Amino acid sequence: MASTSTSLATAQRSLGDPDIRYPLWPPLTRGCPQTSSDTMSYPVEIDYDYTRVPPDFLTGQGRPRSGLDRWAPLLPPLDAPGLGEGGTPLVEIGDGVYVKDESRNPTWSHKDRLNRCTVSAALASGAPGVVVASSGNHGASAAAYAARAGLRCVVLGSSELPPAVASFLSAYGAVVLPVAVAERWPLTERIAEEFGFHPVSNLTPFHTGHAFGAEGYKTVAYEIAADLGEPGAVFVPTGYGELLFGIWKGFAELHRLGLVSGVPRLFSCEPAAGGPLAAALRQGLPATWVDVADTEAYGISCPVNSYRGVRALTGSAGRALTVDDEAMHRAQAELAGQGLWVELSSAAGLAGLRTLPDDETVEGPVVCVTTSSGFKDTRVGEDRLTPADPSWEAVRARLRAAGIRS
Repeated sequence: MASTSTSLATAQRSLGDPDIRYPLWPPLTRGCPQTSSDTMSYPVEIDYDYTRVPPDFLTGQGRPRSGLDRWAPLLPPLDAPGLGEGGTPLVEIGDGVYVKDESRNPTWSHKDRLNRCTVSAALASGAPGVVVASSGNHGASAAAYAARAGLRCVVLGSSELPPAVASFLSAYGAVVLPVAVAERWPLTERIAEEFGFHPVSNLTPFHTGHAFGAEGYKTVAYEIAADLGEPGAVFVPTGYGELLFGIWKGFAELHRLGLVSGVPRLFSCEPAAGGPLAAALRQGLPATWVDVADTEAYGISCPVNSYRGVRALTGSAGRALTVDDEAMHRAQAELAGQGLWVELSSAAGLAGLRTLPDDETVEGPVVCVTTSSGFKDTRVGEDRLTPADPSWEAVRARLRAAGIRS
């Protein structure tokens, strides 16, 4: 399959058994068929010709300075046009703690990195459109990149979409079908089969996702290394674990190439209302299911983990953390006090750092990833302002009540 990018991708490789390899095309959307079964689903990753990676990979001489195109050698072919995704800032919030603010992406979330890759696969495969099961950021991002590539998009979501997400989908012309969670994955398959749409979300019991998708998240690690060097630890809001895996693999590749001295410790930060990755590691399992209680962190509230998360934490000597809604609200407020307004799920990384167990210490610069904008929260739009009394006496009283003194 031809591409206009400079990708060095060579094959798809099983995470269940790294000796098992598949051709690069077509992209596998059900994980590894040889190692997966009814009781376990193993993802695949993309392999590259690392011998041809330019020595100036991090500095990028002669390559684009914006968008994922900057990192094209270590990404799947980027056939779909980009939207300037990536290149998000590292904001220091004090004491050597940095925030990698993914809300600065085109659709205000980290999912843009993933969908540049998945929609590229759809376009190169000749699909007329993409289909995605999502109640939030993934659907909004897929719709944007499909529109950019001239493809149709079907989103199987929820009738309770956050207002900003619903507005995104409407603007991009996606076909939105609000259905129950249990109906989304069977319908995704049926739409893919009957209409030839390319599925860009998960189709397996133990989340495997799209073969190309998590590769886009490696660019978070590349950017951190290029801007900061090698951090001591990275705290990552975690649902299915694709972002966690991508960041780990990105640093592992840089270490393999001799561009960093090692891989930082990764900390997954899941809602305490569920926490399947933490449960899988406690039980010594590649993946498991858990009951999920109510949580406002809808973006990372998952009943099942992916083996990708286990691989990332074991490969980085990392640790699985769980954080409750109260801790995430505190972290969200702390970030807002620094001028960063993020979705509650996005604050899980900082919440993990702030509630780190006493038996755990981290050294060196710490990076907390925030994944999406505060506009994506479900409660956005509930606040209403009433007209204020403009008399000076009333205004002065309000300011003093807020702690402002002349």
